[in-house]
Amino acid sequence: MRRKPPKAKVLRPVHPNAGIRAAYRKKLLALVDEMTNSYRHWIEIEYRKTPPTIAQDELASRALQKTLRLLARRWKRNFDKAADDLATYFATRVENRSRRTLMNILKDGGWTVEFKMTAGLRDVMSACVAENVSLIKSIPQHFHTQVEGLVMRSVAAGRDLAPLVKDLQKQFGVTRRRAEFIALDQSNKATAQITQARYIDLGITQAIWLHSGGGKTKRPTHVKQSGKPFDIKSGWYDPDPRVKAHIQPGYLPGCRCVCKPLVKGFT
Repeated sequence: MRRKPPKAKVLRPVHPNAGIRAAYRKKLLALVDEMTNSYRHWIEIEYRKTPPTIAQDELASRALQKTLRLLARRWKRNFDKAADDLATYFATRVENRSRRTLMNILKDGGWTVEFKMTAGLRDVMSACVAENVSLIKSIPQHFHTQVEGLVMRSVAAGRDLAPLVKDLQKQFGVTRRRAEFIALDQSNKATAQITQARYIDLGITQAIWLHSGGGKTKRPTHVKQSGKPFDIKSGWYDPDPRVKAHIQPGYLPGCRCVCKPLVKGFT
């Protein structure tokens, strides 16, 4: 009698870890807060020392530009120094946690697997670190450009310090929220990329897309795809006019979708 092939099992998804995201966010915000406090301190000192007495005050402009250049070099250096260590710390923790979680999920499904650091996973880890390094380094660059514009426009208008401080405070909040988004988005993306590499190494080819249901806005195409299978290696084609490409859960900015592996067996 011919034996029937084993039915496929749908296992639990691997979710991003809130603790790792919070730790990454805390370290990143500590850097951002130190930078914004430094900018606030030295801009206020220089502005009080050489306030613009008239619009287009050249003396005040030169003094503030010098201060801003010094701040830009200092914080570029500080973020560059921290970026590699922070990105490596983050990627390593995500890989360790996702590996343990996936081992438990597979064990509950009836399989015991010993994971190894394959070439494919090593490439994914390297790409994850590189992307995080780039994002971390972009924070002071973007921040400085915005602050320099605020300060120079204030000098050009001959404004007092108080309105400038108010504008700077708003920009500090924007930079802080950007850092928070980086922590959230990279936590989702890194977990998805590393888990996908594990699935491919294990020979798991299919998964069920699962919309997170979280977040303030929802992508209609992702909601519609939720509960449907897709190919893990090639991804799912997102018909959204802004995307129109094959993607994986958690890859797009702000996407919190995950997937449930469809396991038929191992070779």
